[in-house]
Amino acid sequence: MSDTAGVEAGVGGLSITYDGPNDAMGRPVIADGLERGAPKAGKKPTKGEAKAAAYAAKQAAKAAKEAEEAAKAKDKPKKEEKKKKEKVVEVLEDDNTPFGEKKDMTKTFANSYSPKHVEAAWDAWWNKAGFYRGDENSTKPRFVMMLPPPNVTGTLHIGHALTVAVQDTIARWRRMKGFNVLWLPGVDHAGIATQVVVEKKLKKDRNVSRHDMGREAFVAEVWKWKEQYGNSINSQLRRLGSSLDWSREAFTMDAQLSKAVQEAFLRLHESKLIYRDQRLVNWDSQLKSAVSDLEVDYLTFEKPEKISVPGHDRKVDFGLLWEWAYKVEGSDEEIVIATTRPETMFGDTAVAVHPEDPRYKHLQGKMLVHPLVDRKMPIIVDAELVDMEFGTGAVKVTPAHDPNDFVTGGKHKLQFINILNDDGTMNEVCGAKYVGMHRFNARYEVIKDLTEKGLYKGSKPNTPGMRLGVSSRTKDVIEPVLKPQWWVDSKQMAADALAAAEDGRLTIIPAVHNKKWQDWLGNIRDWCISRQLWWGHRIPAYYTLFEGEERMIPKSEDFNRWVVAKTEEEALKLAKEKFPGQELTVMQDEDVLDTWFSSGLFPFSTLGWPDVSSKDLEAFYPNSLLETGWDILFFWV
Repeated sequence: MSDTAGVEAGVGGLSITYDGPNDAMGRPVIADGLERGAPKAGKKPTKGEAKAAAYAAKQAAKAAKEAEEAAKAKDKPKKEEKKKKEKVVEVLEDDNTPFGEKKDMTKTFANSYSPKHVEAAWDAWWNKAGFYRGDENSTKPRFVMMLPPPNVTGTLHIGHALTVAVQDTIARWRRMKGFNVLWLPGVDHAGIATQVVVEKKLKKDRNVSRHDMGREAFVAEVWKWKEQYGNSINSQLRRLGSSLDWSREAFTMDAQLSKAVQEAFLRLHESKLIYRDQRLVNWDSQLKSAVSDLEVDYLTFEKPEKISVPGHDRKVDFGLLWEWAYKVEGSDEEIVIATTRPETMFGDTAVAVHPEDPRYKHLQGKMLVHPLVDRKMPIIVDAELVDMEFGTGAVKVTPAHDPNDFVTGGKHKLQFINILNDDGTMNEVCGAKYVGMHRFNARYEVIKDLTEKGLYKGSKPNTPGMRLGVSSRTKDVIEPVLKPQWWVDSKQMAADALAAAEDGRLTIIPAVHNKKWQDWLGNIRDWCISRQLWWGHRIPAYYTLFEGEERMIPKSEDFNRWVVAKTEEEALKLAKEKFPGQELTVMQDEDVLDTWFSSGLFPFSTLGWPDVSSKDLEAFYPNSLLETGWDILFFWV
């Protein structure tokens, strides 16, 4: 821009022409020769004037630099663009080796590693050639290892891949050392998990339940699902190149393994190690089945919280102690109790106090009146159950729904009252208002009714906190429920396993896990093996029904009427011998065995047991090594 430029302006028809100098911003300078915004001679510039001058100088310098760079670029010769080198894609022909044949190694190798082509065909040839097979007639030293059977419903994840890599390395190393190696694969039928998957599929595809179909048709549907979807794990194991003996592949519901399960049940029952009893079980109301202690996870509440519960439409309070009073019969006196589960009050059959507690000494042996059902309850004394310093020093006793109360109920010969239906709703003993109500809705209705009667005393945090058992399968809150079930007396078995680890017959590596082995087996409890499912090994036990009785197993069953047999014909024969002269029939237990019952037999049921003449059993039992995760040390091992 030139320093001067002509400017014309018109105001009311008057034309003014300006040809004087301009400032850096293109504006005419004022009459005294200074740029607009510049200070007059002899006058100190203001902050605004100084800022405007600095900005104008900066802009002028920037414009000059840009003009200089543009002039240089105009004269600079352009570089020739490099032509991009086209990438040559190597085309590899598919491997066409016939299945089970040795791969042709005369073909040209690829320039880079291609897993699809390098790994193709080898596993099928190794397997067909018998390199993986354990030889039952071999005179070599043996090495036997079972692949812990994964659930048929699953697919391999990184944990399985690690397990298989470790075990495959061990198996191949032992073969190279000259051992006769058997590494045996198998899959677990996974009773609960599989039944849930198939039930959901039937509901989605056909809108039917297993009860709509009936047991036989439903089990057939599960087998169909297993054949169609249940082999993904084995396919993945083969793709990994696992050197498993596929000629001995097992499934826990196969005929041979089912035979072993039945035989084990019969033998353990005959030895009185399996028995029928009515005891507390971990009840999953979503599954409508008992689950084992190992299938219960625990949540800890340091303070009161609301959590979602499957099958319930709103969050439920946990970590609180609710308090209310039971009135003493024929008196205005009352005893205040505290509980974390108000809904169980319908099963209360006593209130316990400490024998030395001065607050309640005059009430010992008296009766309390239940405010919501027609029942009277004794005030009992129990130094083991009651802590005088906790809560109110008085404990409601619910023998059919609490492990500690169960023991107390037996000791004091109390009434055992079950208050729940199998789906977790309240049953008929709770009264017309509550029958069929979800147990957690009943929790708040109980508080409401007690408030109306003037008995409710309030709630407070359960300090120092509480533990809540939830099902690892469904996340439903586990309910201790009194049920007649089949149990395994585990005490002697646990003692034998402890002795084996102590005397060196069994070595646990690393040795740090000996502590876990001792802790678990040293505090073993009898094992509930009944599961209220249809998919699994049906329990080979039959209930005797006399002429005129309804064809169903009654809730108040007579344990003496059970007979255990391989078939219904054998059971009927045994029942007639047990009850001579009676007209009778037998009915098989609807329940199946816990999946772990069959898994526990896996190391020898897969080798032909109970057939003691089995060559495999003679050649490969006992096993040499079990490589497993520490987290299932007490599950399966």
